[in-house]
Amino acid sequence: MPPTQAESVIKNIIREIGQECAAHGEIVPETLVAFMVKAVVLDPSNGFNTDRTLTKSDVQKLVKLCVNRLLDSKNPSLDTIKMQVYFDMNYTSREEFLEEHHRVIESRLSSVSREITDSRACVREELESLYRKIVSYVLLRSGLGSPTDIKIVREATAALQSVFPQTELGTFLTLSKKDKERQLKELTMIVTGIRLFNRDCGKGGEGIDDLPAILQEAIPATTQHVDSQLEAVQDQAYRYTAILEKAAKNPLMSQELQPYMLREALYNVRQCEIFLQVILPIFIALSNLWTSFQDETVLISILSNLTTHLEPFLGAHDLFFPEKVMQVLLDGVTVKTDVCRIKEHIEDKVNVADFKKVEWLFPETTANFDKLLIQYRGFCAYTFATTDGLLLPGNPSIGILKYKDKYYTFNTRDAAYSFAENPENYIDIIREKAKKNAELIQLLELHQQFETFIQYSQMKEVDKRYIKPITKCETGTQTDTHLLPPTIVRSYEWNEWELRRKAIKLANLRRKVTHSVQTDHSHMRRENYSQVYPSKDVGTQSMREGSSRVPRPQIYIAGLRGGQTKTTYGVKVNLTRAVDET
Repeated sequence: MPPTQAESVIKNIIREIGQECAAHGEIVPETLVAFMVKAVVLDPSNGFNTDRTLTKSDVQKLVKLCVNRLLDSKNPSLDTIKMQVYFDMNYTSREEFLEEHHRVIESRLSSVSREITDSRACVREELESLYRKIVSYVLLRSGLGSPTDIKIVREATAALQSVFPQTELGTFLTLSKKDKERQLKELTMIVTGIRLFNRDCGKGGEGIDDLPAILQEAIPATTQHVDSQLEAVQDQAYRYTAILEKAAKNPLMSQELQPYMLREALYNVRQCEIFLQVILPIFIALSNLWTSFQDETVLISILSNLTTHLEPFLGAHDLFFPEKVMQVLLDGVTVKTDVCRIKEHIEDKVNVADFKKVEWLFPETTANFDKLLIQYRGFCAYTFATTDGLLLPGNPSIGILKYKDKYYTFNTRDAAYSFAENPENYIDIIREKAKKNAELIQLLELHQQFETFIQYSQMKEVDKRYIKPITKCETGTQTDTHLLPPTIVRSYEWNEWELRRKAIKLANLRRKVTHSVQTDHSHMRRENYSQVYPSKDVGTQSMREGSSRVPRPQIYIAGLRGGQTKTTYGVKVNLTRAVDET
C-alpha cells in the first residue's frame, strides 16, 4: 500500500474510533487514539500482522478493541497512557515555554506595531495620535501596567518624553520600517528602565508588580506542593513494590492478585513519580534566576497547571487498592524505599576479572559516570524480566554493564552476573512485555526499539542524549632518547652558491702542482714524495690526405701580324684546361 493511502486509512480509523468514543460520552484526543491504535496492533495477543494490509474485518476488530480500552475508566494502564500523552503534548523545555510566550506577545503587538510603522502622519492631530500609540506600544511590550489606566499612561508618557520628545516624530517617520521597529524596542527598554528606577526611588512605578516578592512566595508554595505529591506517589510505589515482591515468592498469592492489576498500578505511580521529578528541578532553578522575573512568573504558572492536571490520572488504582486492602496485603511486609534498597547492596561490586567479553563501568574509573544514559530509566533489567515486570531501582555502585553501547544497572550483584551471561535473552523478554503493556514503552524509554512511539519532545534530542563514558586509569609511558640512529648528513649543503664555490675549488685543484721542500736540517730524516701530472704529446689526424691546384690559364690571340687588307682582325683563343682535368 502506498504511504499516502496507508496514512489516509489510519486517519479514517482514528476518526472512527473518536466518533465511537464520543457516542459513549467520552471525548478522546486524536493523539491518544493514535497511540492506542499502535499499542493494540503491537500487542501480539491481538493477532495483527503489520506486514500485510488490514482487511475490513481487521479494521472492525481494531476499532472495537481500541474503543473498549479507551472506555475502560477503571484501568490503571489507560490512566498511565493518558498521563504520558498529556505530559508529552504539554511539557517542553524551559526555553521552548518562554519562546512560545514571547511569540504570543509579538503576535499581539504586531497590529499596534504595524499601525505605528506604516503611519504617514502630517498634521498635528495625527502626530499626537501616533505619539499616544507609541506610549501604548511601550506599555504593552513591557507588561508593566495597563494602557487604559490614566496614571500609568501619564507616567509612561513623561518617561518617554524625557528621551523621545514629540518633536522627534518627524525624524522617526523618515526612518525605514526595520529601523522604526528597532527604535520602538529600544524606547521600550529605556522607558521600562526609567519607570523601574522611579519605583525603586519611591517616585513612581504605578502598576508595576513586585515580581521578586511574588516569585519568592510562589516558588516555595509550588515546590512544596510538588514535593508532597512526589512523596505520596513514591510511598505508593514502595508499597506496591513490596507487595509484588511478596507475591513473587508466593505463587498462590500471585494468582489471587492478578485481577487487581497491581503491576499496572505500579507502572502508573512510577510514571507519575518520573514526571514530577522532571518538573521539580525546574522550580529549584527558578529560585536562582532573578533577572527575568516576568518570564519566570509565566513559566511557574504553566508548570503549576501542568502538575495539577497530573492528579486526575492517579485515581484508578485507588479503586482497586483502598487503604484497607493495602493494610491486609502489607501484613508482615517491610516497605523499603529506593534509597534503602541501594544501601543494602552498596558494597557488592562486580568483579571485572570474572568477565572477558563485556565491559563494566564504576564511579571511580569513569569521569562522567553520573551522566550516562541508563536503560529502562535505571530500573533493574534482570528483575523486571524474571519476576513478571517488577520494577526495582538499579544500583550503579554495583557496576554499570556496557553492552552494544547501552548501559544497564542491577539491584544485586547476582542479578548483574545473570544478565551479563545472556543479555539478548532478557532484552527480548522486556521487549515482549512492553508489547503487552504499552505504557512501558515510555515508562522504560523503549522508543528506540519501537520507532513509531518516539515522543515528539524527544525527536530533537535522540542524537544529543547519547553520551560516551570517559574512563579513567593510571598509565605510564617511556620512550628511548633516540629510537633510530641519526641520519643527519653533515656534508649536505642547501646553499647553491656554496655548492658552486666548492665545485670551483675542486676544478682548480686539477691544475695545481704539489711542491716539496727539504732543508739541510731535515735532510735524510725522512723521505719526501711529490707527484705531478706529466705533460703529454698530443696529435690529431684527419680522415685522408688531399691537395688541390688551380689550372694554368693558356689564352692565345691570332691575326696580330696583319694580312692582305689594311685592317687587322685579332682572334682570341682560350686553351685553359678545365679544373676537373688537372
